[in-house]
Amino acid sequence: MSAKKTAQDRPNVILIVVDDLGAVDLACTGSDFYETPHLDALAASGMRFTDAYASAPVCSPTRASLLTGKSPARVGVTQYIGGFATGALRDVPYFRELPEDEYTLARALADAGYASWHVGKWHLGPRRTWPDRHGFEVNIGGCHMGSPTTYHSPYGIDTLEEGPEGEYLTDRLTNEAITLIRERDERPFFLNLWHYAVHTPIEPPGGLSAKYEAKARRMGRDLDVLRDEEEMPTWHLRGVHVRRRQRQGDPDYAAMVEHLDACVGRLLDALDGEGIRENTLIIFTSDNGGLATAEGSPTSNLPLSEGKGWMQEGGVRIPLLVSMPGVVPHASISDVPAISADIYPTVLGMCGLPLVPEQHVDGVDLSSHWRGQPAERGPLFWHYPHYANQGGTPGAAVRDGRYKLIRLYEDDTELLFDLEADVSEQHDLCAVLPGEADRLRSLLDTWIEDVGGLIPQPRIPLTDAEGRAIWPPETSAKPSKESPSAREKDAYEHVS
Repeated sequence: MSAKKTAQDRPNVILIVVDDLGAVDLACTGSDFYETPHLDALAASGMRFTDAYASAPVCSPTRASLLTGKSPARVGVTQYIGGFATGALRDVPYFRELPEDEYTLARALADAGYASWHVGKWHLGPRRTWPDRHGFEVNIGGCHMGSPTTYHSPYGIDTLEEGPEGEYLTDRLTNEAITLIRERDERPFFLNLWHYAVHTPIEPPGGLSAKYEAKARRMGRDLDVLRDEEEMPTWHLRGVHVRRRQRQGDPDYAAMVEHLDACVGRLLDALDGEGIRENTLIIFTSDNGGLATAEGSPTSNLPLSEGKGWMQEGGVRIPLLVSMPGVVPHASISDVPAISADIYPTVLGMCGLPLVPEQHVDGVDLSSHWRGQPAERGPLFWHYPHYANQGGTPGAAVRDGRYKLIRLYEDDTELLFDLEADVSEQHDLCAVLPGEADRLRSLLDTWIEDVGGLIPQPRIPLTDAEGRAIWPPETSAKPSKESPSAREKDAYEHVS
C-alpha cells in the first residue's frame, strides 16, 4: 500500500474478535470435534499464525491492548473490568475504563477518513468510555457488559434494540454488521466486530446440539471428561474446585462455535456480494484462551495447558487469521510470535498510513510477514497481577524465541519452558538452563519496571489472641460433582 493513496483507495478493515475462543477451537488450528469450514477457508485465503497470543488471559485488558497498541500494564487496564478477588495476595488497583486520552485505532482510522463502526461486546468501562467516546461513529451492542444475560432476545443490552423474541444474538450482530456494509457511503470503513460468543452462558442456537451429541457418542466423548482437582485460590470461590476438561466434546459449545463460523461465512458472502472482498483486510482473533478449568469448562485447550485466566499457554495462546486476497499470501503460515498489541500498527501499515510509534509502543507491524521482509520481533510480555475466576493466580511472563518464563507471585516461583519441545509446559527447565532463566528474568524485570507494573502483596490474616485464624475462614469443602454447581453460579456473578 502506498501512503500517497487517497482515503477512497485504501482498504476496508474488519477486526473480528471472538470472546473466549481457544487456540485449538477451530478445525484449522487443531480441533477434531468442532466444525468450522468458513473460518478454515478464511485461513486458507490468507495467513494463519501458529504462535499468536492475547495480551492478557482475560478479556478487558486484551481489548484495551487491541485498541491502543500497548500492553495492558502500560494502559493500566490489567483486570477484566469489574473484577476483584483476593487470596493469599491482596488485589492491586487498575483502571476500570479505557482512558479517554488514548489515541485508539478507531481514532487513527477516523482521522484518515474512515467510517468507524463498533458492533458487539465492549466491556471497557461505564457510559463515559463507550465506543462513541473512543473514535467510533456507530455503536451497536457495546456497553459495560462483559457477557450477555442470554443469547436469545430479549437480550437486555442497553445499546442493542430488542429483536423478535428468540432471535439469536450472534445472528443479530452479524446482520447489523452486514447492514452497515451494504448501506456504507463512499468512505473506506473500519468494522470492529466483537462477538459476545462464545462466552458463557453456553446457549446454542436451536438444532445444532443434537448433531454434536451424536458426534460425541461416536467418538466416545459423551463420557465424563471433567476432572475435579485443587481448590480455587480465591476467597470468593472457597469450596469450589478447579475442574479441568480433558478433551473437547461439549455439544452445546460445539454448536455455538459452528454457528459463529456460519455467521462469519455470511459476512464474507456479503463482502463478495458487494464486490469489495479483495479490498478488505480481515483479521480474526480472540481475547484470551478457551474456558477449560471453570464455569462448566466447556472446551479443552490440550495439548496447551490450562485455559482462560492462567499464564500458561492455554490461557494466552489464541487463533489469529489475516486475509486480504492478492496482498496476504494464500494458504500461508507464520510461526513468528504475535500479540494483540500488534494489530494496531499492522492495520495502519496495511492501510498505507503512517505509524504512530509513540502510541502503539508495544506492537509491531506484522505486514512484514507478507511483504518479503524479515519476520522478526522481540520478546512478548504479560503482566496479570490478579486472581482469575478460573483458578489462575497473579503472575507475569515473558517469551523470547522458543523459551518462556512464567513468574507466579503467590509463592514467588518461576518456571522456564522450551515451547518448541514442550508446548504443554510440563518440564520446568530453570535448574537445567539457569543462564536462560536469568536472561529472561532480567528482561521481565526491566519490562515490568518500564510499564509501571504493580506487584501484589501478601494479605495480613486476622487472628484472635491465641493466633487462630478469624478471616479468611478455613474450609474442608469437597469437590462438587455438578457442573457447574449452584455454589459456582453464585460465585461467578461477576463474570469476565
